[in-house]
Amino acid sequence: MAKISNNIEEFLLQLLEEEEGSLEIQRSIIAKKFDCAPSQINYVLTTRFTPYKGFYVESRRGGGGFIRITKLTITEYGRKRENLFNEIGDSITFEKSQDIVEALYEMGKIDENEKNLIMAAISNRSLCKIREDRNEVRADILKNMIVYVLGGKEK
Repeated sequence: MAKISNNIEEFLLQLLEEEEGSLEIQRSIIAKKFDCAPSQINYVLTTRFTPYKGFYVESRRGGGGFIRITKLTITEYGRKRENLFNEIGDSITFEKSQDIVEALYEMGKIDENEKNLIMAAISNRSLCKIREDRNEVRADILKNMIVYVLGGKEK
């Protein structure tokens, strides 16, 4: 199952690149190309094309249904910082935090040193003495670090 998911992801990423960051395609076309159930396409979309990773996905079902995937640009991501903070919420796991930080890095919003510093600050190891509400503390740290590192870059 992982191999077909990887192939579908690679296919969609390649199409996104060819279409310069925005793609509209029918789910049935992808399912037919990979000889899989449409639910497999849904799985790839919900796990690999998330806001945490810098994607916006819109989906309509039915005969004229489609999937629209948009890779958020640096400017769009900056304008959507409030949405990002809503995605982080009051509590976030390390894995989801890692996806957000990696997406910011891949979009050029933060450099490698900033990425590594943020990851160190929100790691389970750094928060090991916090017994309760670790994910809440992680969310607060992540939001504050994003505000700091993006503060001068948003203009």
